[in-house]
Amino acid sequence: MTTIYPVVWSNNKVLLIDQTCLPSQYTLVEISRYEDMAKAIKTMIVRGAPAIGVATAYGMYLGAREINTKERETFLKQLEEVAEILRQTRPTAVNLFWAISRMLKIAYETIGTVEEIKNTLLETAEKINAEDLQTCQDIGKNSLQIIPPNPDKLSILTHCNAGALATAGYGTALGVIRSVWTAGRLKRVYADETRPRLQGAKLTAWECVQEKIPVTVISDNMAAHCMQKGLIDLVVVGADRIAANGDAANKIGTYGVAVMAKMHNIPFYVAAPLSTVDYSLKNGDLIPIEERDPSELYQIGDSVIYPDGVDYYNPAFDVTPAKLITGIITEQKTVKPEELISLKPELSYH
Repeated sequence: MTTIYPVVWSNNKVLLIDQTCLPSQYTLVEISRYEDMAKAIKTMIVRGAPAIGVATAYGMYLGAREINTKERETFLKQLEEVAEILRQTRPTAVNLFWAISRMLKIAYETIGTVEEIKNTLLETAEKINAEDLQTCQDIGKNSLQIIPPNPDKLSILTHCNAGALATAGYGTALGVIRSVWTAGRLKRVYADETRPRLQGAKLTAWECVQEKIPVTVISDNMAAHCMQKGLIDLVVVGADRIAANGDAANKIGTYGVAVMAKMHNIPFYVAAPLSTVDYSLKNGDLIPIEERDPSELYQIGDSVIYPDGVDYYNPAFDVTPAKLITGIITEQKTVKPEELISLKPELSYH
């Protein structure tokens, strides 16, 4: 099995797989300053809610490392400023805010010198990284319980990329697919290309090719047709933020896939760690939706594909209502959306 780790701590710096270069070029970017990490998150060199959380944790440490003071209160004040810069990068991915809150809590609670606080922050970032990898593997393991008992192999549709590239490794939705493939129950993956940034065509397909998992890329507007023709048995997607009632924000277009799955009686699952659940939000209407630069829509490479004079609307995410979700696969177990509240951890960083 090919091992893909998008965020790695090595030789006192962070190595990121530059996901904007895939699939044509595999490039590593070295990050040693928190401002560079903020830029990498903003420009989607690193992307996917869990991976953003891991990268942000390391970004907090890098920022702490740059603070030149031995005074505890001065250090904490400047660390809060680092946190605020990181908060401004991607508003929808809740793991970013979760990681910042956890790192700040550790900083405030650590008794000792500023240097000891910095060491503890690095240890915490590495722990967050390791925890996320284990969480994804547990999500994949738990997903096998939702697979129908009949011996037929399944064709699974996914939207965007919720694979190893979007996490510390292994993946959430694509982690489910990996587990089903390893169990010998997968026939084929159908990957929506996922306009406008094409994460499905570029990233999900690339990951599948690395592991020789059969994959067919379809344009986003083909999903209903494939369902109608009986080509899809199951849909599984990731999430960037889930409200307490189970409403789930994921890459733009996910809501439409859920509506189509409901129409064709196809199970629709969300795979996500509990760190992606924002229990402070009652429902999905409260999830902030990031709007990105319109050039993602109208420009491919150096070519402008739309006429002058048109307006643009480019939300990066949409919210799928809980009523359209068959179940949410977490590291603990798979639950119905209305049961998600039962998994609320005693300690929450949201």
